[in-house]
Amino acid sequence: MAEMQSLARGLRILDLIADTDRAMTITELAKILEVDKSSASRLVKTLVNYGYLQPDSSSRGYVLGKRVRQISWHLLNKMPVREKAKPYLYRLMVQTGECSHTAVYSEGKALMIDDVEAEASLRVVGGIGRMIPLHCTAVGKVLLAFSDLPQPGQLEPKTSRTITDWDALHEHLEQVRAQGYALDDEEHQEGVRCIAAPVYDSMGRAIAAIGISGPTVRVTDDRISQLAESVKQAARELSADLGYQPRLNGRKTRAKAAVNENL
Repeated sequence: MAEMQSLARGLRILDLIADTDRAMTITELAKILEVDKSSASRLVKTLVNYGYLQPDSSSRGYVLGKRVRQISWHLLNKMPVREKAKPYLYRLMVQTGECSHTAVYSEGKALMIDDVEAEASLRVVGGIGRMIPLHCTAVGKVLLAFSDLPQPGQLEPKTSRTITDWDALHEHLEQVRAQGYALDDEEHQEGVRCIAAPVYDSMGRAIAAIGISGPTVRVTDDRISQLAESVKQAARELSADLGYQPRLNGRKTRAKAAVNENL
């Protein structure tokens, strides 16, 4: 079936703007779509009228609008793991004194689907719906280590501690599998440490990661082991709540076998 050209171009505009971290101008969009500026302008104005785009206040470009965020929010709220994870996030926040969160894989990154902020004045403030790299975050490394996901396209350095060598990353993921949790040791953001563990569904698939984030002044070396145990316990109980039964899951991958021993 032939596609509608104007609709296809409108969707392409949404994709282009969603995939960049800045506003895009009509001139840029026209060039990429290989159409004249007047056509690009009509497409953008239609998307603005329906709330899918909005003008950027600091430039002459456009960013995603409120309607896209509303749809994203509805989709997040329909995720079973998000609803099931909520009480465990609150428990982790109380137990550890740090912000807790749940993430899933989406389009080559880890998508934060829920956050519970800590009460401390000095805390790591997250944000539901944010997309973060896989190779330098605790939840991302968990998703890579315990799932059959494709490798990240690039190992972009975020701090001086980010792993940017493929061999080093593979070795690190082996360690993650062996210990049953991942640590982000100021690899994504300086002054912040994160700990995460895998969450399994009834089929034995690692479908999410649950974890905590806190400032290095509180997430100290001597607390990591204790905090990791709290995170793994929450992950194990949440997995059971989702129907995961390790002893009934016949075959296990090396990653799954490792986490079963460590949870």
